[in-house]
Amino acid sequence: MDLDALIVGAGVVGLACARTLATAGRAVVVLEQETRIGQGVSSRNSEVIHAGLHYAPGSLKARLCVAGRRALYDYMPERGVAHARCGKLVVATREDEIGALEALLARGTENGVEGLRMLSGEEAQALEPEIVCVAAIHSPESGILEAHGLMLALEGEIADAGGAIALGAPFESAAREGEGWRVRVGGDAPTTLAARTLIIAAGLDAQACARSIEGFPAARIPPLHYGKGNYFVLSGAAPFQMLIYPAPAPGSLGLHYKRDLGGRAHFGPDLEFVATEDYAVNEARAPLFYDFARRFWPALKDGALSPDYAGIRPKLHGPGEPQGDFHILGPQTHGLEGLIALFGIESPGLTCSLAIGAHVAAMLEDGA
Repeated sequence: MDLDALIVGAGVVGLACARTLATAGRAVVVLEQETRIGQGVSSRNSEVIHAGLHYAPGSLKARLCVAGRRALYDYMPERGVAHARCGKLVVATREDEIGALEALLARGTENGVEGLRMLSGEEAQALEPEIVCVAAIHSPESGILEAHGLMLALEGEIADAGGAIALGAPFESAAREGEGWRVRVGGDAPTTLAARTLIIAAGLDAQACARSIEGFPAARIPPLHYGKGNYFVLSGAAPFQMLIYPAPAPGSLGLHYKRDLGGRAHFGPDLEFVATEDYAVNEARAPLFYDFARRFWPALKDGALSPDYAGIRPKLHGPGEPQGDFHILGPQTHGLEGLIALFGIESPGLTCSLAIGAHVAAMLEDGA
């Protein structure tokens, strides 16, 4: 057997899985179809560290977000990853939104999120003088990070532990052979590798990879929806230090505000379901951004927002459908020994990454 574990996808989640296994002494290789790490979902997100208050209690998202966030705050100073525990305000700009905040506060408390408290509009304004709202939740554990820096740190740990990342090496197919997997790899130097375990952490390509695995039941492959998120950047000084989020809405966390580590202010992402991987910012969405921002920051001037970037999230729900949980499927679900397949790893996947790595390793140990 060539390897203990073969991981498909060198985004933050695939790297976190590889890091956990490699540092535990496993022989690990990560396959990545691009020529650099982290070029997919991991490179086009908000870089927000979520505290864990938005997710259904008991769900993978809730449990892994809280655990992952705590792990990140321990890990990043040790590895020199740039970040800021800037805190977040979730704001109600109308009286009829306060109930949603109260429900969110109760959910976050049940999830074990530390330090949450409800603020009046005046108390929120004392923290952020430019804010206009009638109430807010203050989440002091929320923050931002430099996602590529995190991935470089993980890459370094994998290499230090004897693991490897094969770039320009797309996964083509896999079949069960003996007590492991025979995996075909494409690219300029096509090859075949044998591994005891196979982990699919391929983001937008996870469903396609699963369909290329011999014996993977089609009924266990969830539908994939491309959830495009546009971002706009503010010209001029950033008005807020903290993250600013709206009261909860169905389907996503909603447009939000962040001040990045360089001091620039960004708004996004929105949610626009699309049919292809189109990364051009949809400038026609700009009026939605102005309307959102002016609910809590009416001083925003016309023409102050410019197109920034766009990302695609691998959503498992379509338009009008409720948002569900991560799908991290082991043999008990799909019936194939030595295989873990991850689907729908969108927000808060970046925050969850270290905890997902530990969760996957535990599944392999348990044979789940």
